[in-house]
Amino acid sequence: MDSICLSKHELRELLEEAVTTALINHRELLEEAVTEAILDLKFGLAIEEGDNSEYVAEAAIWAKLNSAAF
Repeated sequence: MDSICLSKHELRELLEEAVTTALINHRELLEEAVTEAILDLKFGLAIEEGDNSEYVAEAAIWAKLNSAAF
């Protein structure tokens, strides 16, 4: 088995190319990840609002989550 030595710069270039290619070829994965992150953020904000007040109705939580719809 042959071993290949790469410099840090060469490795960085290969990784950048691989990530770029993956994002271009599988754009839906990135969109899905961003959508999930936004939903998580909205859910966290709803929980925080609930922690700062006496009570948050379930409808208010769902309203915040649904406002993230694209």
